[in-house]
Amino acid sequence: MVTTHADGADAADTADTATADGDAETPMTTLPDGVSSPRGKLVYLYLATHGAVREDDLCEGLSMKRISLYSILGALREAGHVEKADGRYALA
Repeated sequence: MVTTHADGADAADTADTATADGDAETPMTTLPDGVSSPRGKLVYLYLATHGAVREDDLCEGLSMKRISLYSILGALREAGHVEKADGRYALA
């Protein structure tokens, strides 16, 4: 079923497509080859979009327990993808 507006335009015709076109304001983040676990990808993408954050921000923002986060951050740091400075984690 196609929903139309009073002027006969298709609903899809009036949808905002700025981000679907690869708009320069929303750059795509490419995951490094070494990040393969789903949770590792989640942490990496969170850091890519939020910048340098504290552990508490990661735990809250990702609804993840600190013990799980330590393991993931350790693996990302060991692989050289994430660094810790001044109590904040950020992409390397």
